[in-house]
Amino acid sequence: MKIYLIILLSVFSFSALAQDAPVKWATQETFFEELIGKDLPVFNGLTINKKQISNTNLKNQVMVINFWFEKCPPCIAEMPELNSLVTKYGKKAVRFIGITHDNPASTKRFQKRNGYKYEIVSLSKDEIRKLNINHGFPSNVLVGKDGKIIYATANISFSDPQFKAKSILFEEKLKSALTGN
Repeated sequence: MKIYLIILLSVFSFSALAQDAPVKWATQETFFEELIGKDLPVFNGLTINKKQISNTNLKNQVMVINFWFEKCPPCIAEMPELNSLVTKYGKKAVRFIGITHDNPASTKRFQKRNGYKYEIVSLSKDEIRKLNINHGFPSNVLVGKDGKIIYATANISFSDPQFKAKSILFEEKLKSALTGN
């Protein structure tokens, strides 16, 4: 009986010590926070215009990578905001890349019909999963010239109160990446 009491007290005192540390729940936000400072994972693919694209030909460029797919309403809703970023920063050495799991022919028609200005790469769902940098759709990842992730967030919207602050922060970090600050 004494041994059971000692074990029980040990378990309670250990769990009491473990409870002192703040609990950090795994959420989309914590996932994105943990990406900051990590290298952009290696990937290779073809754009919908059949141009090879990989980490090697993206070196020394600031990149905005958007994960999306055609049947994703929030992905489509943010496209005008993303196109605005292309208009503002596309001529300032920023590479805008949309990564989707939709097939290239369908994606090319979608782009033509909807005017999405990003350079689009079609990867398989498994290839996207292996990158492990998107946490749901849409996801937006900002990568610095050094190939390290600067910031990541879900939806980009400068008008929706739910996403506005993070979208403004995304753009501020994009401006800083361009100026080297």
